[in-house]
Amino acid sequence: MNVNGYEIKPQAKLAGANLAGANLNYLDLSGANLTHANLTGANLIGTKLAGADLTGANLEDANLEDAILFGEVKKRLSSHQYSISANLTRANLTRANLNGANLAHAKLEDANLEGADLTGKNLEGANLLGANLTRSNLTGANLTGACLFSANLTGANLEGADLTRLEGANLCEADLTDANLKGANLQGAYLKVTDLAGANPEDANLQGADLSYEDLTDANLTGATLPDGSTHKYGPA
Repeated sequence: MNVNGYEIKPQAKLAGANLAGANLNYLDLSGANLTHANLTGANLIGTKLAGADLTGANLEDANLEDAILFGEVKKRLSSHQYSISANLTRANLTRANLNGANLAHAKLEDANLEGADLTGKNLEGANLLGANLTRSNLTGANLTGACLFSANLTGANLEGADLTRLEGANLCEADLTDANLKGANLQGAYLKVTDLAGANPEDANLQGADLSYEDLTDANLTGATLPDGSTHKYGPA
């Protein structure tokens, strides 16, 4: 299929392509090279993007509802399958519609997800190293085993989010200033040097979490389960 003069198919070479506003709904772009492509306002509803390289792509205002970003691929000359996900490293996903998109194990390093609605999203094992999640809504999101090292979560809503891990989510050096962590499960999470100034971890589970060098200035720990298993009764740390 030809869209905007570009051939749309699996493994397509579309680096730097201008597909702004293009209708790519339900098309197969598995394994395509979309590095630095302009997909601003593009329609990618149900589009197959497993294994696609979207490094540095601009997906601002794009519609990725039900897009397939993760899948199983059969090895050539073999009956075995292996898991592969889209590479969204440094991608701009500002205001992108990600409803129904499976972001488990997604490669979102340094991606811009400012203000993104990730309510209830499955981000299990996702690489969000250095990602911008400022003011994003992560209410009830599954972040089990996700890497949030140096991520910016300033003003993000993580109420009821699950950040448990096999060994805990990595939030080392993450900025959680003013984040809403009410009821979040941070059991065993690695929070070393994380900024929690003004955050609300009310009723959160911090049992076994590493709070080394933590800035808990004005953090509301009412009802929170602390690293030693005790419950903080009222107010800031």
